[in-house]
Parts: sequence; structure tokens; C-alpha cells
Amino acid sequence: MNPTGAGKAGRAGKAGKRATHPTGPTSPTSPTRPLRIYLACTVRGDRGGVLAGRAICERLRHHGHDVITAHLLDDNVETAESQLTEDAVFRRDLEWLSTCDALVAEASGSSFGVGFEVGYVLARSDRTGQRVMLLYDRARAGHVSRLLVGNVHPACTTVAYDSVDELVALIDQRFARP
Repeated sequence: MNPTGAGKAGRAGKAGKRATHPTGPTSPTSPTRPLRIYLACTVRGDRGGVLAGRAICERLRHHGHDVITAHLLDDNVETAESQLTEDAVFRRDLEWLSTCDALVAEASGSSFGVGFEVGYVLARSDRTGQRVMLLYDRARAGHVSRLLVGNVHPACTTVAYDSVDELVALIDQRFARP
């Protein structure tokens, strides 16, 4: 991997660049402390990536990280979330986005929310030090926003994966703690 900064990975099977944030998802070394992670995934749109999202969540938790949005992977998420007003969801999620160490996005499904969440964190990343890891199923690339797939922001690493096993290995590589 290129140690000069965060960037593209997986598009043509090439390794991505690393970010310089020492505890983020794209750091050259594993995080030294548990991270507070906002796992972004589709809630109301195409939930085709939910199994991958669950695998990501399980591995992040396995490594001791706090996945503050794990409930969004439940089958009954819409029913549970409907107990809140849209305003309450917006305010809650902005608070979580503002206080997370990193955002990991499973972006294989079509979702305006995931794009908003990624954009929000990246727009503030120069001040907050937050990093984003965008993950998507290579077989579904034609259904993923070009704004996400083509993201070259220095605080973001974008990776296409071919299988859940590959995805799990990537999470282990980037988020395992010593």
C-alpha cells in the first residue's frame, strides 16, 4: 500500500493509499484504542448490502470497537426507526456523525442517506481528523453512485470487494487492535 495518503483501492484490484490519521480506518497501523464507528448502510432503499453490513459490524465488534449504528442492520429497522420523528433521526444521526472516530459505509445499495453521511464527515474531516472507508460489492458497482465509487477525497478510502470473506479480511487488516 502507498503510504502517502488515503485514496482509491479495489477499483482495478490495486491497493489503496493510506491515510495519516493514526487511529482511523485507513491508517498504516492498527488502531491502538477502541473506536466509535458510525456504520452507514441503506435503511429505506435497496438493502442488498445488509448481509455484508452485518459481517462488517460483527468484525468491528470482534476487534472491540463500538458500532453506534448496529441497530440499522436489524430486519425490523424501519419499524424501530418509525418510533422517532424524521427530525429526531436527523438530530441523533448528526450527533453520532459529529462524535464518531470513523465512518465505515457499506454502499452497495442505492441510498441518499449514505451519501449524505459520507459527505458530512468528509466536509469536516480536515478539522475533525475523521476518516471514511467506503465499501461496495464489485458485482453491484453499476448500482452504486458514481460520486461514491469515484471518491478521491484524501480522508476517504474506497474499496470494492468480491466476497464477504474478502470484506472480513479487509476489516481485520484495517481495524484489528494489537
